[in-house]
Parts: sequence; structure tokens; C-alpha cells
Amino acid sequence: MKKYNHLLLAAAIIVVLIAFDHATKWVAVHYLRTAPFPWRSPGDLIRIQYAENTGAFLSLGANLSPVLRAWVMMGLNSVILAAVGAWLVFGRSRPLVVPVSLAMILSGGLGNLIDRIFRDGRVVDFMNVGINFGESSLRSGIFNVADLAIVGGLILLLYHEFRHPRVLEKEPAVLGPEKKIFRDDAGQD
Repeated sequence: MKKYNHLLLAAAIIVVLIAFDHATKWVAVHYLRTAPFPWRSPGDLIRIQYAENTGAFLSLGANLSPVLRAWVMMGLNSVILAAVGAWLVFGRSRPLVVPVSLAMILSGGLGNLIDRIFRDGRVVDFMNVGINFGESSLRSGIFNVADLAIVGGLILLLYHEFRHPRVLEKEPAVLGPEKKIFRDDAGQD
């Protein structure tokens, strides 16, 4: 029953994040595409500006040929998303943080994949963050809500895995043809 509840929560997260991602992209297309300049927050920490990205995160792969880019950005992406979805659905029962983080990664990937399918291989991006240092600045690339979901899910999953490493289950350690000892959970003999 626990796994079923985790899957229901994951499905709800996926639906809500994809809907929010596409709602913000719709606003960007209809209101930011024709804006003469980006909106800047006080201190220029956040910029809102319209961009279309043919590559992956931070435009990686944007310079590939159109055919190769389509295979990589849509084909390979679909295989990766199928693997994440299979891990979510068929993986063994884990703490709640695992299905939540996988749902975030899956929703971000699906949100951008839907964009690529319906926007001729392009993804709508509209957010940029950075810090100004007098005349120079340190800024991120332009991204969207789907990118935030992917990165947030990865950070959450990595945090969990490093914070709670899996303890080796008791397994036989073969010393010879007939001698076996068992390791305890701490890995000591």
C-alpha cells in the first residue's frame, strides 16, 4: 500500500509540475516574446526574458546538425525518461524522497520533451539568475520551470543518497571452496 501511495503522489507531482511548466511557457510566449527588454528584479538578481533553446540545459548540443539534434534531444531523452519512469514504477519500495525526486526529474524531462515535439525541436526558456560585481556579473543560462524541476529532483535524490547511503545487506563472502563467512550490516567480518 505504501508504494501505491508513493506512486499516486508521484503522479500528482508530475501532473502539477507539467501544468505549471506549460502555463509559464504560455505566458512567456504570449507576453515576453515581444517585450522590448528583459524584466529585472531589484539588484538584477533575476531577469525574465524570452528565449528559445534548441539544445539541452544551457544550450548544450544546440550546434549539432538538425537530424542528430532531434535524435539526441528527443530520441535519447525519451529513452532516459522511460528508464526514470520504469525506476519510479517498478523499483523497490524506497523512502518517500526517492519517488518525489524521480517525479520531479520525470516531470521536467516530459515538460521539455512536449515543448520540443510541438515547437519544432525548441524549448521555451525565460528565467535567468545572477549576481553583479560592479562592471562584471556572474549569470546562469536562461532556463524554465522544467529545468528547475530536473535540477531540484537531482539535488534531492543526490542529497538523499549521500545522506543515507545504502547499507550492504548480509551476503556471503567466499573464502574458499567450502568456507563462507557472513558480513554484518557494517561490513565487518
